[in-house]
Amino acid sequence: MTNHWIDLRNSDCIMIMGSNAAENHPISFKWITKAMERGATLISVDPRFTRTSAKADIYAPLRSGTDIAFLGGMVKYILDKNLYFEEYTREYTNASFLINPGFKLPAENCGVFSGLKGTMTREGYINGKYDKTTWSFQKNPDGTPRKDKTLQHPDCVFQLLKKHFSRYSLDMVSDITGTPKDRLEQIYRAYSATGKPEKSGTVMYAMGWTQHTVGVQNIRTMAIIQLLLGNMGVAGGGVNALRGESNVQGSTDHCLLFHILPGYLKAPRASQPTLQSYNEKNTPETSDPMSANWWGNYPKYSASLMRAHYGLNTNLEEAYSYTPKLDDGKNYSWLTIFDEMYKGTIKGFFAWGQNPACSGANAGKIRQGLARLDWLVNVNIFDNETGSFWNGPGMEPKEIETEVFMLPCAASFEKEGSITNSGRWMQWRYKATEPPGEARPDGEIITGLFYRLKALYEEKGGKLPEAVTKLTWDYGFKLPGDKIRSFDAHFVAKEINGYFLKDVQIKGKLYKKGTLVPGFAYLQDDGSTSSVNWLYCNSYTEEGNMAARRDTSDPSGIGLYPRWSWCWPLNRRVLYNRASVDKDGQPWAMKKPVIWWSSETGWNGDVPDGGWKPLSAGSESRYPFIMKPDGYARIFGPGLTDGPFPEHYEPLECPVEKNLMSKQLVNPVIKRWDKEGVPDLDLRATFDSRYPIVCTTYRVSEHWQTGVMTRWQPWLLELQPEMFVEMSHDLADIRGIRNGDKVTVKSVRGEVAAVAIVTSRFKPFQISRNTTHQVGIPWHYGWRQPDPEKKEMRSANLLTPNIGDPNTMIPESKAFMVDVVKGGAK
Repeated sequence: MTNHWIDLRNSDCIMIMGSNAAENHPISFKWITKAMERGATLISVDPRFTRTSAKADIYAPLRSGTDIAFLGGMVKYILDKNLYFEEYTREYTNASFLINPGFKLPAENCGVFSGLKGTMTREGYINGKYDKTTWSFQKNPDGTPRKDKTLQHPDCVFQLLKKHFSRYSLDMVSDITGTPKDRLEQIYRAYSATGKPEKSGTVMYAMGWTQHTVGVQNIRTMAIIQLLLGNMGVAGGGVNALRGESNVQGSTDHCLLFHILPGYLKAPRASQPTLQSYNEKNTPETSDPMSANWWGNYPKYSASLMRAHYGLNTNLEEAYSYTPKLDDGKNYSWLTIFDEMYKGTIKGFFAWGQNPACSGANAGKIRQGLARLDWLVNVNIFDNETGSFWNGPGMEPKEIETEVFMLPCAASFEKEGSITNSGRWMQWRYKATEPPGEARPDGEIITGLFYRLKALYEEKGGKLPEAVTKLTWDYGFKLPGDKIRSFDAHFVAKEINGYFLKDVQIKGKLYKKGTLVPGFAYLQDDGSTSSVNWLYCNSYTEEGNMAARRDTSDPSGIGLYPRWSWCWPLNRRVLYNRASVDKDGQPWAMKKPVIWWSSETGWNGDVPDGGWKPLSAGSESRYPFIMKPDGYARIFGPGLTDGPFPEHYEPLECPVEKNLMSKQLVNPVIKRWDKEGVPDLDLRATFDSRYPIVCTTYRVSEHWQTGVMTRWQPWLLELQPEMFVEMSHDLADIRGIRNGDKVTVKSVRGEVAAVAIVTSRFKPFQISRNTTHQVGIPWHYGWRQPDPEKKEMRSANLLTPNIGDPNTMIPESKAFMVDVVKGGAK
């Protein structure tokens, strides 16, 4: 989230799209309700009429996978009716930047942006890759971007944006999405009204936006809308991701994903053999003295990370040499891991706090991959489909040689530590009770594993043993008579924050060796400081554990609660908050100021996004979007893999044979892992008449993730005992299905037994004057359940495709094609 949960109450218009917050993030509705009590409008856009929709002032249905068309229509509406916040757009975004004259939009280039290299088929380009040479800014002699502050130059971003989205008319959008035109206009009018200085609008999204082959571009489209309306950095604004678990944000911050190190540093590549070459590759430069270019501090953060890993046991270059490198041109995403496992190239696997045999796309292929391992370690609270994959439906235990180990671990309330929620708030929680039996906290399991591995490397050597033997691991004390050391979460939290490793003089003040670093501005590039994660530097200081604070006072009056827990970065509750004020530092919205400038007291309110003076101070100031090299928010975003502007493309599996917007049917640089393990798949076709129904997956309030913690609850065994599929009355009538009937949901990858729920929550869509049906299934079910004889194939992900967004490689689980027939699965 750029903002935070409580800030929802400050919004004048809340659009929930790609999310069902009322059901999946119910506490958020405490703050949404407060906003509505003050007159805010709530909009729900969803293929299904959800509990969120039932609470909304305006509801609009749309076909899964058509969000860019829907939002692109709003961009056109805002521009056509001059509803954008002109000063904000001109002064704080790159709308005025001039683009390379050779750049071409999809409308003039066969549905793709200029620079695409790929193979042309009847559906358009496939296996594409962009040469981004023309996606560049024109430069002045001093290296700064050329600008036209009148926004009239034909090569400026603003005019290119208008030209690009001019095709997204109400008729076109309605034909693609199935959303009625009057509903489109109603929503566009309501949300665009937030483009006034005193107003703000926010969007709440979740995996309904991300799990697509255009997932990143879905979010980009909304970011463009928010920038045009001046809704970034302000109270009640922002682009707000609703995370699926209480610490998903925290785990992402600490490099859960393969392509990053903690604090969103880049994972080193094989072509970067030295720390110097790594820093040079990843440290941006700017020619504009008004740009903060905060990532220019990259060498300080990477050096401090090296010190956190290896302390003073090595010099910085040695520490970097021990850090794993990714092969150039390769990715190691979730989909890649299981594709390689299926091919037999991966021999061992730790499934830590996860259940990929149910949660992963194309779960049938995942289960076959698990059967080709030599060993599998399942670290979890309970046994699950992953740990017992070998005994599941369709598997032959006698033919599977994978050795499976179960390590029982503590549940959340059986261990101490911090979690970081969707709003970036790091909150400390305490252990309520001891874990049962042999179960241990994760940190203790990892610590025991590390010391055993270290001893083996010291005894037997191996490839690059120093990478392990020289690691620092000062997270507790050695237990008497035991080689395993204790684990203390406070020790880890302090190392994440970072220490001074020698006496350091900064701005006339001496910071002593061994003291905690007070904030990331004090980190050094010479190895004199450590910090696991620069964003969390300031979270545990000499003043104590900031995440454990519980002061409920709110001097801001807008719900910042600055002394409740801690928020990265530097306890800043609203990111890019310097954009919430004008050039003189005065709030656009005087009734809900985030920060404001006084010549006597400086900045007031939230922790400002940099302490420089307001823009009117000239050289003493900096542009508000400090993480960008040029200091401006990017409406034109050349950093993405699939285009500097969003463009509507159909899901890889879709109910239409042509893209109404262009000749290019699907994202031309889509990533596919479905070429093996699906023998009946036609790799050329995206429309398959055998599977005419759109399907999407979702959650329900009563269940948790794949259901391992909830499927066994007695009361749920009565209310929601098994897998179900929701469908419209129209589709049920066509298929002769009644409410409660046993049915089979089929895709090209597999089939799932389910109970039919015939409901008014789904209705058919009219797509180009053709009727298109959609169904929905929850992903909380599997075959592990109280009745051991009942081993039906019930995981939703047996149906979903293992294809991915080209930027993130997240699977397209929210839009794929199925058939639904009466009768149980085979």
